[in-house]
Amino acid sequence: MAQGAPPAGPLRIRWLGPDCDYFTVWTKMRAFTDARGTDTDDELWLLEHAPVFTLGQAGLAEHLLDPGPIPVVKCDRGGQVTYHGPGQLVAYLLLDLKRARIGIKQLVHLLEQAVMDLLAEHRVVAALRPDAPGVYVAESKIASVGLRVRQGCSYHGLALNIDLDPAPFARINPCGYPGLAMTRTRDLGLSLGVEAAGQQLASHLSRLLGKARAD
Repeated sequence: MAQGAPPAGPLRIRWLGPDCDYFTVWTKMRAFTDARGTDTDDELWLLEHAPVFTLGQAGLAEHLLDPGPIPVVKCDRGGQVTYHGPGQLVAYLLLDLKRARIGIKQLVHLLEQAVMDLLAEHRVVAALRPDAPGVYVAESKIASVGLRVRQGCSYHGLALNIDLDPAPFARINPCGYPGLAMTRTRDLGLSLGVEAAGQQLASHLSRLLGKARAD
């Protein structure tokens, strides 16, 4: 939270469950953002999506190599193409940036830091790359970040690979980078479920935002 910001309200944590339809959740995020007022609490939605490729606003179709039977959704977040599916933690942050007095770059950093703090809790050293947003372990990407800001409020968020099937990533250039290696917490020897990872991430993110959790 920026210095001199007003007292923060709670961050409401919502577990939406597995197998969530991407378009349905995206529609709800936009509706929440459009309807919120100056006193609306910020929320963090935690979930797993049914298999889907999503292409960001500036996404290039050339990075969809062979989507096959997996649906493709062109959406309004930043970034290129990525994959969502069972075994991946998706965390959507619905935050009033004006009220929090933070900018979009700082918000991206806070999301990345929350993932790095979660991994550090399990003795995994993660890092950032100046040329590619997201969180990396060694040379492999473990978490992706993509946001949208409308009316001074954010939606979309991050995706953290837990134990999802990595095969669909071979059907795309992940995040627009040909040959980018992807990894999972499972590959790092962590015995961590998606919902448990979500709760840990929520705690780290709440702390970084200077907010109390409201479950």
